[in-house]
Formats: sequence, structure tokens, C-alpha cells
Amino acid sequence: MSIHVDEPLTPAGRLFVQPATEQIINCVLGLDRPVGVELVRSVISDSLVIKHPRFTSLLVNDNHGRERWKKVELDINRHIIFLPDAVGSNDDDEATVNDYIADLTVSSPLSTDKPLWEVHILPAHKCVVLRLHHSLGDGVSLLSLMLTMCRKVSDADRMPTIELPPSSRSHRREGGGERLWKWLKMIWFTLIYMFEFLLRSLWLRDKKTVVRGGAGVELWPRKLVTATFRLEDLKTVKNVFVNTTINDVLFGVISSGLSRYLDNHSPKPLQEGLRITGAAMVNLRPSQGLQEFTELMKSGSKSRWGNKFGMMLLPIYYHKNGSDPLQYLKRAKTMIDRKKLSLEAFLSYKIGYFIMRCLGPKFASLLNYRIICNTSFTISNVIGPKEEFMIAGIPVTYIRTTSSSLAHAITMHMVSYAGKADMQILVAKDIIPYPEKLAKCFEDALLEMKEAALKIKGEKPNNFPENLA
Repeated sequence: MSIHVDEPLTPAGRLFVQPATEQIINCVLGLDRPVGVELVRSVISDSLVIKHPRFTSLLVNDNHGRERWKKVELDINRHIIFLPDAVGSNDDDEATVNDYIADLTVSSPLSTDKPLWEVHILPAHKCVVLRLHHSLGDGVSLLSLMLTMCRKVSDADRMPTIELPPSSRSHRREGGGERLWKWLKMIWFTLIYMFEFLLRSLWLRDKKTVVRGGAGVELWPRKLVTATFRLEDLKTVKNVFVNTTINDVLFGVISSGLSRYLDNHSPKPLQEGLRITGAAMVNLRPSQGLQEFTELMKSGSKSRWGNKFGMMLLPIYYHKNGSDPLQYLKRAKTMIDRKKLSLEAFLSYKIGYFIMRCLGPKFASLLNYRIICNTSFTISNVIGPKEEFMIAGIPVTYIRTTSSSLAHAITMHMVSYAGKADMQILVAKDIIPYPEKLAKCFEDALLEMKEAALKIKGEKPNNFPENLA
């Protein structure tokens, strides 16, 4: 875990410090009871954070203007921000914390005169907010580090673990003809999707809708809401079709939910099949869940610390809500299966790396910014611990995360934890003034899919949970 003084940033790290693509991760940990400054300081002092090179280094520029990490003596007190009073007048803690974070996503960059992270303590709302610059690492890296400070509620001597779902793909032996056909499809889909990637970085864009942003929208005021799903509901829908994943269901829910929202808020009828394109962040490590921290820090590991993800362009198509809500899932699964068969995510990472090395971070940042401007939303999903865990003996009640605002009018980040999946929906409020309605569209879409799934199984959809948002 050693680092040399003035080590240069990785290409991905340099991308995230460019003005057009600078990103800060804002992670909220809900707690069973309020905490104070001393306890937070003690937890950090006893953690691996103070030993991690990225968390104890300044971001500086050398004489050639190249960004580098410079090792410094860490002053923990400068990284803790204590807000003893309520941060808003709203009696609803969730809404108040979401409003607080929404303001941070637009107007509060991290100071470069200290390492690029902060902990905001909000005892009145029983939570802490971790603010981490994306150049420090991606969501998988940062959550893996956070879990080293945690212990299971059921076993105080053990760290929480991530239980990955079993692979839903068939493991039967493929014949030579099948393998050849699979390779041909991989090449074909890769060529198609990478050509579209090129067009999206140049001029091709989604048609104007009431949910699309564009250049400059990243500076507009934001609102943040939470859509909450039960993992059991997601699994019930997933099990209807063979080889279906939670991500397939999630994208079916987004497709159905956005169609619902557009039905109710578009000023004029929309064309059936109208395309709305999302940008999805895809973890490229060998294991798709969170990693053991020690594995991430090994110099020869394939699951290295840092930013190791590619981008996929995931299209959905507007359809009026019909009689079969599972049609949204079928379309989403077909599209995602083709995307996963291609090398789109891998090549987007490698090509981005090549552009950063050869043409510089400003050009790479411009291309990324244009892709965001020419699409309509961002989506990411991280698998969190299945069991409840605690920090310093205090149980964690929820994990939610979002990032700095983008030129998208909608940014969605989902994290699962202890039987629930919370999706933070960050919107430009001048484009989507009532994001609560959008969140409800997503939640209702899942419940409708669950009802249809239970009917297929011959079960009565009794005892549906009330809307969790």
C-alpha cells in the first residue's frame, strides 16, 4: 500500500478532476442513534483510512501542469464537519437529508488544500455523510474500504461480507457451432455498439423530452428523492424468466416507470417506441460485487484499487402502459443480454484510457461530457451487505449514495442493504419539479410487475407491502 511522494494520478483519476467531468461521491449512512465528533474521530483514527495513500495525499500540479498525489501529514479534524442542529425546517428526516445532499451535489466542491474527503455529522437526523472525490476510487473500492470499519450486528467480531447472487447463466457445455455463433454475435454487437458510442460522442442525441437535460444542466439546482424497493419483490419478478438478473428487473422497472412518468407529464402525446438512452457504469473487476479490501490493495491483483469501470449505453423505449407489465422486463432483458455479450463496457474503458494517455484529460473529458449531453440519464447499481452491520457498536439502518450533478436531468444510484434497495434519484428541479412522482412511478412499476409475476406462478398477490417511499 506504499506510495511515492508526488505519484501521478491514474488516467481515470485525471478525468475526474477536469471541470466538465469532476465527480464527488456523497454516501449517507443512516444510524440507529446520533453520534458525536469524538466517536467519529476515534473510528477514523483506528481505521485503515489514515494509512491509505489516497486518503493522506494532496492533489497538486507539477511544473508541467500534470496532476499528482503528494503525501502529507493527515489532520483528521479538518475532515470532520459537525452540524449539531437540524439542517432544514422539514419534519421528515429523509427529505431533509436529501435536500442537504442535493445542495452539495451542485455548489460544494472539496477543498484541494487537504486530502479529498470529508465526513459530515448530522446528529439531529441520525446520519453521517461521507464525501469522497471520485479520483480516490470508484464505488466498489470506497465501499470496500468503508466495510473494514464495520462489524456484523449478529457477530461483533466479524466484518460484513457481500453475498453475490448465484449466476443465473446456464453452465451447460456448448458445442463448436454454438461457440462460433456466440463469437460472431459478440463481434457484431460490439461493432454496432461501439459505432453508436462514436456517434454519441459527436452529434447523435436523444430527442427532446420532459426528462432530458443537456449542456449546462449540471449547474442547475437539484432535488433528491429516494425510491425504495424490497429485494424479495425484485427476486419474485426475476424468477419469472430463466437467466434473468436483478439488473434486468431494475432496468425493466426504469423503463416502465419512465414511460408512466412521460404519459402523465408530457405536454403532447409521444411517439410509441421513442428512444430514451441511459449511461450505465459497469464494474470491470473479475468479481462483480464488492471486493475484500486486502485483495484490492495487492499490487498484482486483477481487482485493483481505483476506478475500474466502463460505460454502456442502455436504451429504453417509451410505450404506453398496456395489459402486461412484464413486457418491459422482456425488452430490457433482451437488450441487456446483447450488451453483456458485446465488449462495449471493456472497450469504452480501454479506449478512454488510450485517449487519456495520448490526447490528454481535457479531450477525454470533452468526449465524456458530450456523451452525457447526448443521452438522458445515468444509472448505477452496487450490491451491498445482505446482513445488518454496525460502526463503533451503532447499527447502520441504511446506505444511500449519489454523485455530483451531471448534464443529465436524472441521475440514479442504487445500493442494496439488508433486504432493501434504495435508489437515490437526483434531478434538475427546473426540469423535473416533483421527483417524488417519478420515484412513485418506479415503485408502482415494480409492484405491478410483482403482481403479474405472482399470477403467472398461480399465487394470489396478497399482503402487498405499502409503498415504501
